[in-house]
Amino acid sequence: MQSRRVFLRSGAFALVSLGFAPSFLARTAFAAGTSRRAKRLIAIFQRGAVDGLNVVVPFGEADYYRSRPSIAIPRPGTADGAVSLDGFFGLNPRLAPLKALWDSRDLAIVHACGSPDSTRSHFDAQDYMETGTPGVKSTSDGWLNRYLQVRKAETESSFRAVALTPQLPRMLQGPAPALAVSQLAQFGIRGGPNGGLDAFFEAEYAAAADRILNGVGREAFDAMKTLKVADPTKYQPEHGAMYPASPFGQALKQIAQLAKADVGLELAFADVGGWDTHVNQGAAQGQLAGRLDDFSRSLAALVTELGDQMGDTVVLTMSEFGRAVNENGNRGTDHGHGNAMIAIGGGVRGGKVYGRWPGLAAHQRYDGRDLAVTTDFRDVFGEIVVRHMGVANPQAIFPGYPVQPSKFPGLFA
Repeated sequence: MQSRRVFLRSGAFALVSLGFAPSFLARTAFAAGTSRRAKRLIAIFQRGAVDGLNVVVPFGEADYYRSRPSIAIPRPGTADGAVSLDGFFGLNPRLAPLKALWDSRDLAIVHACGSPDSTRSHFDAQDYMETGTPGVKSTSDGWLNRYLQVRKAETESSFRAVALTPQLPRMLQGPAPALAVSQLAQFGIRGGPNGGLDAFFEAEYAAAADRILNGVGREAFDAMKTLKVADPTKYQPEHGAMYPASPFGQALKQIAQLAKADVGLELAFADVGGWDTHVNQGAAQGQLAGRLDDFSRSLAALVTELGDQMGDTVVLTMSEFGRAVNENGNRGTDHGHGNAMIAIGGGVRGGKVYGRWPGLAAHQRYDGRDLAVTTDFRDVFGEIVVRHMGVANPQAIFPGYPVQPSKFPGLFA
């Protein structure tokens, strides 16, 4: 079926679906007050290749300090030192807001994780991670969209899969319906105190869309009406959650709002850039530290606000690849290979760093320069799909890759 798209040109809303089934056109979001508590995944993409070695610091590895004379995070117990986790690994001190989640065993880490493909191209590596098919550029849909295709919802919702981004990310593109919403408060058309323009636009545009697109446009307005009930303009965070004013912080705030509005949110996506630290990366202070400060405070606020809903929710962070072990001549780091992922909530067996640590000695590195990958990122995704989201047979979600529980890192019991 030919691709169809409906956009409200304000940029606040984009409903993107490739191949809508006619039955979807008449369905709307969950009724207010429903008691169903489906499993939920919130995917966070750190675009630009974050330096996992300065995020989850192997302070017990002597080669880490020999390789980074000016940008290494100091050992725990010293000024600006790493926050010790297990005597070998520690968090960057700017991630201190997440330490309580580690202590309560709600946060786990998978280190030396990544793609088997050797590319150091941001574009290619992001594409491979979002499609779930490393080395294959011809994949048409994202792995989260394939999840939507495989796992049919018990009750359909216009807000089942939502990206808090201006455009739909590669991860959610495909035949199954998904939304890209940059600003919930602008979700709709406003024209005066009585909403006259809103009603007029809906009547005229929706009628035209029904004639031209066989009803696809109607779904956009169904979604708009559903969200109006939650009234994004009056939303106030709960439980003392304090989100940074940054775009990332506000995106997570809006994800929390959708989750608590009970509109059927199952998959949520947000991304944050600024991780390509070739020059003046810094250690516990500087460029990377500033990004991590915003990142950790935003995540901590999201988890705080969702409260008991985190029992059904997993937050997973990812980045296309890591950085080289050695710092470069500009006191930064170049494109690398293995990296660290963080998983929070939802039955995660936290308080542990998962994955086989390969070491940082020259002979242990990938291509003699990078942290080696010992856990394929598809095994992390696969474990979440199977053990958290409840998909019995995930093979269609990861084509060409044998998803085997024996290769799962062990994030869930």
